[in-house]
Amino acid sequence: MILGDLLGTPVYDSDGGRLGRVADARFVVDGAPQQLMAEARLLGLVVSPHSVSSFLGYERTGVNQPWPLAQMLEWRHRGSFLVMWEDIAMIGEKSVRLREGFTAYSPALDGAGQE
Repeated sequence: MILGDLLGTPVYDSDGGRLGRVADARFVVDGAPQQLMAEARLLGLVVSPHSVSSFLGYERTGVNQPWPLAQMLEWRHRGSFLVMWEDIAMIGEKSVRLREGFTAYSPALDGAGQE
């Protein structure tokens, strides 16, 4: 699957309730660089209930300038959350389903604060 095909895909909980759409993917780089690049692995997906537009980097802690843009993006992505790869039960052609009891984490890059 190509990541670009996954962006905008509807996300549902285990009971079929709609949670939003895939807005982004979060990767981590494991280990020391090998040759030109270190290996990356998918940590999880960012789900936004209101918008699938880019966060433009404003999910990073402390980025708040220019103020009008930061406020607009914060409002558009209100309620967004990160769901870990382990909490994804199924990725289909037209939807993503999360496992029962999944945990919604903050999409901020500063750590894993829960919502």
